[in-house]
Amino acid sequence: MKTLTNTLTALALGIALLAPAAQAAGPMQKTQAPGFHRVMLGDIEVTVLNDGTVNLPMSQLLTNITAEKYQADIKRSFLSDPIETSVNAFLINTGAKLVLIDSGAGGLFGPTLGKLQASLRAAGYTPEQVDEIYITHMHGDHVGGLSAGDKPAFPNAVVRADKRDAEFWLSKEQMEKAPEAARGGFRGAMAMLNPYLAAGRFKAFDGSTELVPGVSAVASHGHTPGHTTYLIESKGQKLMLWGDLMHVAAVQFATPPVTIQFDSDSAAAAQQRAKAYAEAAAQGYLVGAAHLSFPGVGRLRSEGSGYAFVPLNYRAAP
Repeated sequence: MKTLTNTLTALALGIALLAPAAQAAGPMQKTQAPGFHRVMLGDIEVTVLNDGTVNLPMSQLLTNITAEKYQADIKRSFLSDPIETSVNAFLINTGAKLVLIDSGAGGLFGPTLGKLQASLRAAGYTPEQVDEIYITHMHGDHVGGLSAGDKPAFPNAVVRADKRDAEFWLSKEQMEKAPEAARGGFRGAMAMLNPYLAAGRFKAFDGSTELVPGVSAVASHGHTPGHTTYLIESKGQKLMLWGDLMHVAAVQFATPPVTIQFDSDSAAAAQQRAKAYAEAAAQGYLVGAAHLSFPGVGRLRSEGSGYAFVPLNYRAAP
């Protein structure tokens, strides 16, 4: 028995000596996959598209909140300032129309954004397939992906937005009235919309209206003159896409009156947010927003004097 044990030990040692040396660890990739997330809403397919994230100094941007309250709120959510902020867009396939709601930032906000096209293709679609694009408002992180140079990034799409936003952001007269530091927002909107205007493929609408069956514009003016939310409905199910009704979940759900410097009319924006939160919590429908952490879809419940956001439970198949 001893001889057999010695033989097995020697054999094991020989095999170990013949084994290749351990390889060094592969290099860290430090990237995410192109971001998309699908949800079925009745018969409608909703695909959230991630345009990337951007670090924003919210301590300097949020208004109607003390520095102490802000720090306490973000600390409770294990965040620090600046806050890495998602930029989301939403692709709605009604079965008859393919509708994109917002277009991301494109090249207007630096290299960490502008990933919507990659996310769109990863999700199985091409820019040529998009029939219509609905804009919540004409800030650069919502319209910056519309065009590439002087060419439409979505060559077959019609772009739609509330006429109040179009009349404001596409007006040279309004731009000249604005402080020099704010004029870049006008220039960006004009550059992104001009290729569609030139092709006769921009169509403004007036307030709340159904745009295609299953997708309706809902006036929520305040953040900008024509800020619009979009209601998606199918088979009794609802999803309300809020655009920029909120920016910082860690702060504005607990304290809805908190506003942001980007608001054209902070009081009106706060009123719209309060109304949207109360309705969503009371009715229990799904909500999505441009700056909720990707994929940015879930429900609201009342909690104390504010609300809590409950992200949608992940499903491997929509």
